[in-house]
Amino acid sequence: MDKYKKLASNTIIFAIGTFSSKLLSLVLTFFYTRVMNTGSFGGATLIQNAVNILVPIVTLAVNSAALRFSLDKNSNKKEVFTTGVATTFIGFAVFCAFVPVVRGIVINDFNMGQYAILLYLMLLGSSLRQLCQQFVRGSGHVKLYAVDGVVATATSAGFTFLYLGEFKWGIYGYILAIFTSDMLSVLFMFVCAKLWNCLDFRHGLKKNTVVPMLKYCIPLIPTVILWWIINVSDQYMVTYFINVGESGLYSAAYKIPNFVIIFSSIFIDAWQLSAVDEYENEHRARFFTNVFMVYSGALMAIGSLLILLCRIITDLYLGEEYYSSWHYVPILVIATTFSCLVNFFASVYMAEKKSMRSMLTAGCGAIVNITLNLILIPKIGSYGAAIATAVSFVAVFIIRVIDTRKFVKVKINYMKLLLSAALLAGMAVIMIFEAGGKWQSFVLSVLFAAVVTAVNFRSVNDIVHLLLDKFVKKKGKRT
Repeated sequence: MDKYKKLASNTIIFAIGTFSSKLLSLVLTFFYTRVMNTGSFGGATLIQNAVNILVPIVTLAVNSAALRFSLDKNSNKKEVFTTGVATTFIGFAVFCAFVPVVRGIVINDFNMGQYAILLYLMLLGSSLRQLCQQFVRGSGHVKLYAVDGVVATATSAGFTFLYLGEFKWGIYGYILAIFTSDMLSVLFMFVCAKLWNCLDFRHGLKKNTVVPMLKYCIPLIPTVILWWIINVSDQYMVTYFINVGESGLYSAAYKIPNFVIIFSSIFIDAWQLSAVDEYENEHRARFFTNVFMVYSGALMAIGSLLILLCRIITDLYLGEEYYSSWHYVPILVIATTFSCLVNFFASVYMAEKKSMRSMLTAGCGAIVNITLNLILIPKIGSYGAAIATAVSFVAVFIIRVIDTRKFVKVKINYMKLLLSAALLAGMAVIMIFEAGGKWQSFVLSVLFAAVVTAVNFRSVNDIVHLLLDKFVKKKGKRT
């Protein structure tokens, strides 16, 4: 199969599962902001973000190794999965010794320690699901991976509406809905992929599999921590410097850029497989260049549309209590757009198994983020957190573009990229400060968005046609 068509085919398959789960996230945010006040929502997301950073630390990021090593054609899948499961449970058992520490955590006006049992349950469920997901995807069961996304979407929605809507369990309901859905997802993948056949503890763990996997994934632990610092440490710092209510507003604002992430995550899941598949091809530089051109152009166009409509979306989507959070959305859209561009170049490190370089480049962004957060949040509040996040992602993008040229020379149309980024920044300033008045700023932003779309029209047109052509052909074969 042609490499571009294979990428399109996998993108469509992953879209089925990823789009449904991301769409659910958007729908549930609409629900959360109507049944939870800003304090409860802020507290629940603090717990969720804590789990997101604990998963790679506790499990040694073994899920990433499970994906990368299961992609190798000559790997022993049974040894890979057994190593992953053993590492996950051993790590969780060790972390149980830190219960007293977790119980003592208090951030400003939020006592996280009283929800320790929720944190541990969510940690276990998330760790197991991520491991099974990545192993299933790397083993070639891409359709099962997609179907699991749909199943998890349905169960997560059902439990959320039950626990928060009917039972009104608040923060407890928020976390328990995620845990219950994750565990059902693990059961579903075990049954459908017969994962028990990939477990073999009778012969013990194999050194020739364990050592390379740990050598690959352990450097990813600080990498994930550094990404956590860039992505969500600002929420904790907003809670510390201001309060948990303001943190809830900031967290809600971060949900709007999820529309960019929906597109990106669908593509990146498929792109990682293609990047590894085609990495040994002598024409890989041209392939990476062509894909980046289409991907980056589409991201810029989507970003401009979100900034343009951020006030309307916030009003309809988040509700009156969270409406003021729209002020942070334009900056966070820019941050998210560049984070998606950064993820593209992460595929180079993944294909090369250069996890150390991934860590070092993320470290540069974390340093920028923390420094700017400490300077800007006390002075300009949540605006400072958003600006710090955006600047740190731009910094990592520039560093990775330069660093990855050692492995793959991706040619970038810098004039088009800089023009698009400058227009997005201009739109953000116009929208936030309402230059010339509310309606005048909107009209001016429409013009800016039109220029961004025109500049990147070819990229958007290419990706739409590639996906539609593949979809039409698939549909035609079934009829």
